[in-house]
Amino acid sequence: MAQGDILLLACYELGHQPLSLAWPASHLRQQGFSIETVDLAVQPFPQTATARARFVGIAVPMHTALRIGVRAAQEIRAVNPAAHICFFGLYAWLNADYLLDNVADSVIAGEVEEPLGRLIEYLAGQWASGNHETKVIPDDILGISIAGRRATPYLHRPALPIPERDGLPDLSHYARYLARGEYRLAGYVEASRGCLHSCQHCPVVPVYNGRFFIVPFETVMADIRNQVAAGARHITFGDPDFLNGPGHVMKITRALHTEFPDLTFDFTTKVEHILQFRHLLPELRALGASFVISAFEHVNNQILGRLKKGHSRADMDEALTILNDAGLPVQPTWLPFTPWTTLEDYVDLLAWIRARDLIVNVPAVQLSIRLLVPPNSALLTAPDAPEWQGELNPTNFTYDWRNPDPCVNEIQQRIAKLVERADSDPYHTFAQIETIAYGLAGCRPQPYPALRHIKPEPPRLTEDWFC
Repeated sequence: MAQGDILLLACYELGHQPLSLAWPASHLRQQGFSIETVDLAVQPFPQTATARARFVGIAVPMHTALRIGVRAAQEIRAVNPAAHICFFGLYAWLNADYLLDNVADSVIAGEVEEPLGRLIEYLAGQWASGNHETKVIPDDILGISIAGRRATPYLHRPALPIPERDGLPDLSHYARYLARGEYRLAGYVEASRGCLHSCQHCPVVPVYNGRFFIVPFETVMADIRNQVAAGARHITFGDPDFLNGPGHVMKITRALHTEFPDLTFDFTTKVEHILQFRHLLPELRALGASFVISAFEHVNNQILGRLKKGHSRADMDEALTILNDAGLPVQPTWLPFTPWTTLEDYVDLLAWIRARDLIVNVPAVQLSIRLLVPPNSALLTAPDAPEWQGELNPTNFTYDWRNPDPCVNEIQQRIAKLVERADSDPYHTFAQIETIAYGLAGCRPQPYPALRHIKPEPPRLTEDWFC
């Protein structure tokens, strides 16, 4: 293929430099292809590159990225109708039916690099022979879904190269790490892909089905070195669960601290892993861990059971004690609005957060999040799914649902609007949320002491977690 024939687009990855481009770009360049990469989160739509591209790959690892990616694909079709458009990533496979019916020629999920390379190699041969029909792909190229044929996610163990970040916007364009009033450039790596667990609402589960793949130690360390050389002073480990492979990540973090003793990092792990691997947390703190993200999700044990989270409300309290003893602040993520949430549940959640002095640990957006049920979600296999499942809203990439209590739906809508315009004072915003919730619930909050002393804001990234 000639220079400019292959264009890879990222759409949005929570303010991180997109690893979803860095890995495929590296793999394809090793095959001898010339790649142009653009991150639509921080760069304008590439009109000129789109006009000359024969192949456009669009990375959609999350729901927000998918929405942006579909709009980009529509613009690509307008600029260059003949280009082959391939969506890849978790949300590509979940929404393959819509994508292939409307904007995509192919869809790939799982360990995407090898099938992506084989697809482009096949297309290059077609174009070189003068055949410009690229809608039909041989079924012996595994992992490629096309119109009329759905492939299973490609889950063969990958030979992952070092991510190639040349050509991506530099780290100054992305979210920063903030601690004690100091901002630092932040890098992003993954030590593993996939997940061992089966949380029913998680987009990883339908694609990986309990499998995960270790990224080689040398690959992770080389990627960290490259980002430190580019100015990173903090690293986010973006694995779905960092402690799926505890021996692997301890080897990495020990080496990281030896080589870069001033480098800090954060990671994501389940509540049950905080309990199971509590003995590792003090060492991780000593090695540079500055905070932990953990999907607490709810304080109602029945809802936690429906989601198959693997922990209880009591476990969350135990996890807080373990993390506090290790000196590791937590940023819990929440899924407060579900078909099963009651007014009492939501008020209870707010009271739980306030009682544990976690107001500054919880970004306000977390208190507005509504359960997303994309096509192929594991939630749709639940025995009671027909009771709450509404129609598929294909352009929003989710099944509609409404809570049976209209007050719960109203709370969610009002709080979502509130957090969009919230000021920088987390206590003020939280009090406003309480006012809405307690008002609609028709009750008064229990007396509580003023929290204006207030504990210092814990370390965090400047881009809040959401889907």
